[in-house]
Amino acid sequence: MLDGNLLRGYELDFLIDIGLSLLAGFLIGAERESRGKAAGISTHCFVIAGSMIFTYLSAQADPNSTSRIAAQLVTGIGFLGAGVILKSESDARITNLTTAAAIWFAASIGMAIGFNFYFMAIVAIAFAVLVPRIPHISKIKDVADR
Repeated sequence: MLDGNLLRGYELDFLIDIGLSLLAGFLIGAERESRGKAAGISTHCFVIAGSMIFTYLSAQADPNSTSRIAAQLVTGIGFLGAGVILKSESDARITNLTTAAAIWFAASIGMAIGFNFYFMAIVAIAFAVLVPRIPHISKIKDVADR
């Protein structure tokens, strides 16, 4: 590092990955915030970047056994997602299931970036931004019934 060459090996690859993670988190989080959902830009940026870092470290530290950390990541994110799911006591409605799914899906995007599956990550980002915009059948039916 003292030789003036900061980007020697993995650093450039990591900078690309963290930049793509930030972009993905921003796009998905902004979509969620625009709909007034619980998990927005910060949450999605942290989930995607954190997943990417764990995956990246796993691939760098032990390239022959990357599935170990990946499996734990999926489980850990499941607990995070479960924490945002709420059940109303008054009418027994369950809310934030899509938010929990978005967090879980965001972690998969981070893993794709961490393993350098950039095409997969970009398609998944578009998927995550577009799917919540698909009209719900119940809402289409309500409009048709008016």
